[in-house]
Amino acid sequence: MAEDSGQERTEEATAKRRHDFREKGQVAQSKEIATAALLTMSLLFWVFYASHFWIDLETMFSALLRMMADFRASRLEITNLVWEMGAVMAKLLWPVFLLTMVVGFLSSFLQVGPLFSTKVFQPELSKFNPIKGMAKFVSKRSAVELVKSLAKILLIGFVAYKTVANEFDTALTLSLLDLNQTLVFLGQVAFLVIGKTCGIMIALAAIDFAFSHYEMEQKMKMTKQEVKEEFKETEGDPQLKARVRSVQQEMARKRMMAEVPNADVIVTNPTHLSIAISYQRSEMDAPRIVAKGADHLAFRIREIAKEHQVPIIENKPMARALYRQEIGEEIPEEMFTAVAELLAYIYSLKKR
Repeated sequence: MAEDSGQERTEEATAKRRHDFREKGQVAQSKEIATAALLTMSLLFWVFYASHFWIDLETMFSALLRMMADFRASRLEITNLVWEMGAVMAKLLWPVFLLTMVVGFLSSFLQVGPLFSTKVFQPELSKFNPIKGMAKFVSKRSAVELVKSLAKILLIGFVAYKTVANEFDTALTLSLLDLNQTLVFLGQVAFLVIGKTCGIMIALAAIDFAFSHYEMEQKMKMTKQEVKEEFKETEGDPQLKARVRSVQQEMARKRMMAEVPNADVIVTNPTHLSIAISYQRSEMDAPRIVAKGADHLAFRIREIAKEHQVPIIENKPMARALYRQEIGEEIPEEMFTAVAELLAYIYSLKKR
């Protein structure tokens, strides 16, 4: 819509727009965080698991060699051998698979929180548009992905080269060492390379995470027209709401005017305010205000009162005090005496 109308997206995203984007599965998420987390956790895990892994691997090969000594090429023997090797490999690798699933889940969950959306899987014809598909190759995101990939390759390659180059003099003496010492040296060099790679990946993940959030915020921005339309959808059309409010006020005014003929007395100011008071001893604990109005409405209350012979009494202090109360409320306690005297006077006039 913004492109069609020529309006720029200058307004920050509203809570509803953020919710709509989230329902569609469009959230700020960095894939680099998952890669960096998996690589780092795998390295830390390997530090503690390596000794157990090599011991179990040695046990597996020993058992395999013992089986091969008595091995006969039959279907049953081959099946047993495959099952045995599969069981041992599963025992060796299940911690790695578990770590991969847990780290992959947590890296996404901690970024976006609980989110399940089926709209991601719904087909969209616009996705099959070849023109839009080609446009993705020259988008800002594609450029960032290209720069990020090149940066990763160059940085990791440079770090690996410098690490190995620093150990080059030591590597020349490997011919003088036994096999175990050689393997330990190679493992130490590999650990240094992977450790430094983890540092690079963490730094790139932080940058990518910040860029993903910035990019999503820009994508969710709205035009002024979109803000107005959303306000109409959520809050309703202001003109319609004003009309409904006007009708409601008119209906409330008519109900209020219908109570004026049943009032016991009208207290006035004398011209600007009119307050109708009613007291039904069997139904009320105290007199209540059944109608009130100012200016034109006050005049209309007095007219109705005259038509139905409801007494009208002028009392400026009482009128101002009662006008501050809501319709349907009982009169304040501090005015009980004054109103009681007024009603007693009215009842005496009616010979009640």
